[in-house]
Amino acid sequence: MGSDKALGAGEAGDRKPAGRLVAATVVEERPSAIYLVVLEGRQKVLAHLVGVAKRNFVRLVPGDRVEVELAPHDPTRGRITRKLASE
Repeated sequence: MGSDKALGAGEAGDRKPAGRLVAATVVEERPSAIYLVVLEGRQKVLAHLVGVAKRNFVRLVPGDRVEVELAPHDPTRGRITRKLASE
């Protein structure tokens, strides 16, 4: 009773990734904020931005390095979790 948190409600940082995290490079921007990215193993994946990146107006252009969380049920889909520092 003394807790302010609801059951099951965690902090935003408490969420564990559901899929595998891999580094990738943005190749093309498509309609509806979908990006075509190429993984380090040369596999092409369609990925969308996570909500926090959309809220903070993160812009991606071809050539940007990103971290992609692959969907466990479909390895050709994923979501971009963060933009990596350019090398």
